[in-house]
Amino acid sequence: MKSSRSEVRRKTHRIPFLRFEDQKLTSFSGLLVFQKLFEHLCIKSKLRQCFKHLKVSPIFGHANIVLLLIVHLLLGYRDLRHVRYYNDDPLVCRLLGLTRLPDIATMSRTLANTDEQSVTALQDLMISMVIERIQSLHLARITLDFDGSVIGTGRYAEGTAIGFNKKKKGQRSYYPLFCTIAQTGQVFDVLHRSGNVHDSKGAQAFILNCIKQVRLALPEVIVEVRMDSAFFSDAIVKALDQKKIEYTISVPFERFSELKAKIETRIRWYPMDKQCDYFESDWKPKSWNRRHRFIFVRQFSKVQNKKPVQLDLFVPYESDFEFKVILTNKLLTAAKITAFHNGRGSQENIFSALKSQNQLDYVPTRTWCGNKVYMLCVLLAHNLNKE
Repeated sequence: MKSSRSEVRRKTHRIPFLRFEDQKLTSFSGLLVFQKLFEHLCIKSKLRQCFKHLKVSPIFGHANIVLLLIVHLLLGYRDLRHVRYYNDDPLVCRLLGLTRLPDIATMSRTLANTDEQSVTALQDLMISMVIERIQSLHLARITLDFDGSVIGTGRYAEGTAIGFNKKKKGQRSYYPLFCTIAQTGQVFDVLHRSGNVHDSKGAQAFILNCIKQVRLALPEVIVEVRMDSAFFSDAIVKALDQKKIEYTISVPFERFSELKAKIETRIRWYPMDKQCDYFESDWKPKSWNRRHRFIFVRQFSKVQNKKPVQLDLFVPYESDFEFKVILTNKLLTAAKITAFHNGRGSQENIFSALKSQNQLDYVPTRTWCGNKVYMLCVLLAHNLNKE
């Protein structure tokens, strides 16, 4: 489209007048979105209810400190001392309803003064907010993923212990168990544990409690569960069958010589796709009372040769198969069950986002209750970001 000369040219008569003013500028204008979200969710009043039993200073209070930590994590900061980078930002103060932000010592002291009742109330708040979200979505199915994640620290903190850590051996850590919802990518609940426990420690009661809360809120929804081999046990499988929960569980088939023999002696494998084959079997370990459906899957893969090679002569890969076994009570085809179970990888992405973007791997205080509250702030920030 052409423009006329008068539209593209203009006369200039004088030099513009420049003024230097004392303006309050912000780098966090995106917080306006969260201000509307906080108002919609009434999060400030809900946080006050979580800490109403504590005697607090009238200056800030636990609710404002927790909300500041949530905003702190939403902005992408890690250590508590990083508050100094935005302590004079007008929009952060406006969002929190404060004229100035607390100093680092006040934040640390407030976290250290929390108790188990505060942790429970804050955890219930997180669960209720996630339930409100999935109720509004009118989902036909809810997929719950369960897995633990190591949170290490180089300092001593109450409740930490030396456990299995393949990256930093001998480091003290926590090992919480998480329940995440695949449909929304949010964390539904968490079980706080020391770092020297097995993945299945307290898992059965935690799993059943999460299922119970979902069913109470959504009685018509179909609940399904995905877990790795650490949760493979007769007690958990029985409990899920009694509750009529659909599940898929990875099987630690290396522990069962019968399963290894089935794989080694199997001649006919049915094609699943271009890279995977499978067969099924009704089987049970010797100590179990009833048989279950086991799906054996092998996948064609390239295994890298770790020995010294001459790269100019040949590619250092060998063709081989990877095997896995899935225990399930679902009535779908083997291909659909395998695809459903492989969706567990989305939970690893959630853990990665929690640690890289929301600082889940940071331990701020020496008290366990303070670190629990901080972890719940991390989970709330993640869930609010998903909103």
